[in-house]
Amino acid sequence: MSPPSLGGRPVRRASQRASRRQILVFVEGKRTEERYLVDWARRYRGDVIVIIDPFRGVPTSLIERAVDRQRQEKRDERRSRGRNYDQIWCMFDVDEHLDLDRVFDLARRHKVCLAVSNPCLELWFILHFEDQSRWIHRHQAQERSEELLGCGKVLSDGAVAALFDRFDGAAERARQLERRHTEAGSAPGENPSSSVWRLIDSIRGSEVP
Repeated sequence: MSPPSLGGRPVRRASQRASRRQILVFVEGKRTEERYLVDWARRYRGDVIVIIDPFRGVPTSLIERAVDRQRQEKRDERRSRGRNYDQIWCMFDVDEHLDLDRVFDLARRHKVCLAVSNPCLELWFILHFEDQSRWIHRHQAQERSEELLGCGKVLSDGAVAALFDRFDGAAERARQLERRHTEAGSAPGENPSSSVWRLIDSIRGSEVP
């Protein structure tokens, strides 16, 4: 039987840990992010163990927790108590959060990966269906996402399946937005943008951030 891989730390069984990559994810929201990631984790559970930490909070709290966990993992590894996670991620919205420069700086210095949506995760969902190149308020993004998916914050099975099937198109639209921001001389993470595709590609084993 495989160790639990969602919502808590896995049982440390050396043979299983050695055969699969391990990704630890800190998420901001209480429902949507976890529901979305759980589906991807299940689909690729033969290759990767995705741990979604139970802590929830604003981006500053998430990155601080991630850095603390990273330090603890390194201490455990030195004491032969297991190896580090292959990657540690923080997934959050830009929304109206303050102090994001500090979050990005800590992530860069400690090599914590970020999956950030601007203004919110619903922008990432929209990209599964259509282009969104103009600035958009989070409330507008939430409304449009609900129209396209047929559900709100609690993702239905049908919505999750649609997001899975349309991933490649969404990732390409997100990459196009990154290129557009770069060409315009603005930061890659400006509104609208999302780097959630990088986390999903990592789960799939397609990309190493």
